[in-house]
Amino acid sequence: MARTEQKSAINMPFHVMLIPTLGCPGKCNYCWSSDEKSPVMSIETIKEVVEWLKDFREDSVTFTFHGGEPLLAGADFYREALPILNEGVKPKKVAFAIQTNLWKMTDEIAEIFAEYNIPIGSSLDGPKELNDFQRGEGYFENTMRGYRIAKEHGLSVRFITTFTSHSEKFRENIFHFYLENGWTLKFHPALPSLRGDEPEKWALDPEEYGKLLIYLLDKYLENMDQIEVMNIDHLCKGVFGGRGAVCTFVDCMGDVLAVGPDGSIYPCYRFVGMPEYVMGNVYDHPGIEDLAKSDAWKLMFDYKEYVDQNCKDCTHIKYCRGGCPYNAITPTNGEIKGVDPHCISYKMIFDEITKRVNEEMFGGSGLEMGFFQDPMKPSKPGIMSLMFK
Repeated sequence: MARTEQKSAINMPFHVMLIPTLGCPGKCNYCWSSDEKSPVMSIETIKEVVEWLKDFREDSVTFTFHGGEPLLAGADFYREALPILNEGVKPKKVAFAIQTNLWKMTDEIAEIFAEYNIPIGSSLDGPKELNDFQRGEGYFENTMRGYRIAKEHGLSVRFITTFTSHSEKFRENIFHFYLENGWTLKFHPALPSLRGDEPEKWALDPEEYGKLLIYLLDKYLENMDQIEVMNIDHLCKGVFGGRGAVCTFVDCMGDVLAVGPDGSIYPCYRFVGMPEYVMGNVYDHPGIEDLAKSDAWKLMFDYKEYVDQNCKDCTHIKYCRGGCPYNAITPTNGEIKGVDPHCISYKMIFDEITKRVNEEMFGGSGLEMGFFQDPMKPSKPGIMSLMFK
């Protein structure tokens, strides 16, 4: 029988990521998700997405436009696509979001997005010189021009930073760049690039990423009244709640799906453009049972079972779940030979959070201490302060 069981790790909302194109005008050195020859999604495909979802699931859905660079689809695409998606899947509740470098943002597009109150995620790796060294000359100014247009139309914009083997050496500069601008800091480590002859050149070593996470935890606690560090919040909530707070740390299969420019359905946006991970096509209106027959779906559940078996003795398994399947599987050409390579990083930060919570609450290294300190009155801001923030 095809495996379609729902996960107990977290009750995730249903999330469909729409990839209008894998094309992108940027030339980021560590890019792993662009294709200059990629087609652009048609409105007909958007209509088929609606038809597919009518009987697929009953719960609400969030549509996130991702890429490549989704604004390459143009104003006319969004003017047509958004009402089709918003009205077409009723009575389901619908929410929208977009991840874009903002280069192609215009007043026209901003007005369309404002009508649907679409939050924007964009990317900056820090101050201009550092950002453009990693992402290409002119990137910073192009993005900030689009940012100003979006803000003029009342749109919410948040940035995500990619820490690389180069930029992690400038962690303090990057943190203060976000602090001084009053922006929320969200980040991720660079993965091996799909471009060039040195795919590992920009990738961030897992142990160095673990040290970075602990550094950012400290900086957040020192400045928690002035900045939000989203990743640290999510990591702490995972430890406290006993379940992952973001898709990296949950069994996301079936709750997150992605649709490529031609209507192909994938487990996640990261797999888009990789034929071996196609599970079906929206034009065929497949149900969950249909998707579950695909090799890609089976592989995702095989990974879940691998984690259950190989991580069962790890104290963090409930809120880690082996990390991201894409990170674990794609470097080994689709074979399951281990968990997310950032397992080292995750253990480092989860151990650190757990240790500090024990010290704050019990005055020692574990629950066996048998007495409580007042968690509301730490000597200095601690993990508990984040939870009460």
